[in-house]
Amino acid sequence: MNDLDKDHALFSDTLLDLSDDERIALIVERIEAKFLDYDGYDFSRRQILALNIFFELSQELRGREMFYAVCMAIPQALFGLESILYLLEDEETFSLAACSTGRCDKESTRPWSGVMNDRLTIEGETMYIPIRGNPDYNDMLSFEPPHNVLGSFAMRPCAGLPGHARLFLEKYVNRVGYQLHHRIIRSRNREHIAFIKSMVQDIGHNVIVPNMYYKLYFNRLKRKIEQLHLATSSILAKVNEGATPELVSEGNRLAEIAGGIEAQYQEIYSHYESTSMFLETLLRRRHFEEGRYVLEKRDVNLPTAVVGPIIERFRHRFEENDIQLILIGECTENQVIRLVLDRGLISQVLDNLLSNALKYTEPAPDGQGGEEKCVTYGWKVVADFFGPGKPGIRVWVTSSGAALDLNEPMDVFKPGFRAGNVAHKAGTGRGLYFVRQVVELHGGKVSYQHTGEGNEFSFVLPFEQA
Repeated sequence: MNDLDKDHALFSDTLLDLSDDERIALIVERIEAKFLDYDGYDFSRRQILALNIFFELSQELRGREMFYAVCMAIPQALFGLESILYLLEDEETFSLAACSTGRCDKESTRPWSGVMNDRLTIEGETMYIPIRGNPDYNDMLSFEPPHNVLGSFAMRPCAGLPGHARLFLEKYVNRVGYQLHHRIIRSRNREHIAFIKSMVQDIGHNVIVPNMYYKLYFNRLKRKIEQLHLATSSILAKVNEGATPELVSEGNRLAEIAGGIEAQYQEIYSHYESTSMFLETLLRRRHFEEGRYVLEKRDVNLPTAVVGPIIERFRHRFEENDIQLILIGECTENQVIRLVLDRGLISQVLDNLLSNALKYTEPAPDGQGGEEKCVTYGWKVVADFFGPGKPGIRVWVTSSGAALDLNEPMDVFKPGFRAGNVAHKAGTGRGLYFVRQVVELHGGKVSYQHTGEGNEFSFVLPFEQA
């Protein structure tokens, strides 16, 4: 492990759990240690200037080819060394990237070998120094670089170089590696962004627009159902004029079938409306263009525009799982609470909370010697929650069951987090992180607590009004 890798390992293992003061103190300690290290290296003025010039020119000049030229020109201009730069194109193959002479007669590819590997190696007049990257960002490359090696920097003539000069060149190549790694990542990020922009256009063309046609199909189906009801009513009227009991029974069964078809239609249409809203909300072009969730706030009535439709979409699934779904007493479904929010994103927040409740609700004592599974929900205006004269709207979902196994209540809102006592159930740990992101983007707050009734997840939004 070289010095940069050792430093990385030290900082990665140490800094995450420190306070701000402890972190500053540790870095000051490392600065002092580095100062002593460089004092011990006793680099010449020319060598120190070479490192400074490399840093400035690598920041100043754009483009990978210009960067390669800087990497090779400094050893040539200041130390009379010719250079050849190789980069790994896969786990075993080095590809020729550039030569300081401008015309290079070397092979275009070379294998991982005795001279081109993870160690400084000298063969004849040529010294091969492994180009190392930043291990923190290896997952952003197209493949895992073996031994954290991105390539090989060959310089000549180096056969008679003293150890002190070799140390300097190794330090120099270390800096080349970190700069190169960041440039590769930036290039991949630009490619990624270009792909995302293209994909968003494809989503609009191939997903959002076709989805709109379903609205037309649903309207046609609704008219057919209305015609079915009219025809059924007409048949029943004629049957009741003097038909046999068997025919009357068949007529009534036809009416029941027509009613069942309409009920199924209403349920499917409700799911279609919610799914369409979520698709159009989560796949907004601006999310991808700006690299963050972008709010489109509107004045809505929270109970009827957000809570009601989501609850109705889940109601049947809760019944199927023998879970009581209860709106607390002081809330009413026709209550008017108007505020400004992004309806689509906040609806998805509530959808995630109810999905979790459906998955994790457990039986709990019902106070009468038995057990029941129960989910309660509601909302409440909280005066001065965000400061004097700044009320909030608190929405919560509480599901019966044992408390989550957490060190801190907010841990459950971290990306990828799964509580130990529910980790056996399917999940990604992304849902509650999404909830937190969207609520905080609205200027609100999320929270978790275990109450006497069960696990309560809640969020508070600023009571903004149009």
